[in-house]
Amino acid sequence: MLQWIALTEQQQIDDIKTKSAITPQVVFKHSTRCNISSVALKRLENAGNLPNADYYYLDLIKYRHLSDAIAHTFDVYHESPQILVIKNGECVYDESHLGIDTYELTDQVVAVQ
Repeated sequence: MLQWIALTEQQQIDDIKTKSAITPQVVFKHSTRCNISSVALKRLENAGNLPNADYYYLDLIKYRHLSDAIAHTFDVYHESPQILVIKNGECVYDESHLGIDTYELTDQVVAVQ
């Protein structure tokens, strides 16, 4: 089962940038009020064998300010749901809505390991 790291503090965004020099960092931005977001979350949680990375879960309703900070820090447009792959301090892949695909995510993470 996927081991989520709850993204709840601004400092974690800086930590993600730093840690991404060693290990890919994956951020899933989830809206607890959105059915599409729930589908994407279930796909991720049922994927089974995702590649080695740190997987962060951001509750957009509770921590919208962190989503805005992520958009600014990694130069991406805010969407929900959204998944980002961070490597060497930059967003190297992002996808949203029903475009979130575990096979593509796996390919993207493996490509930057």
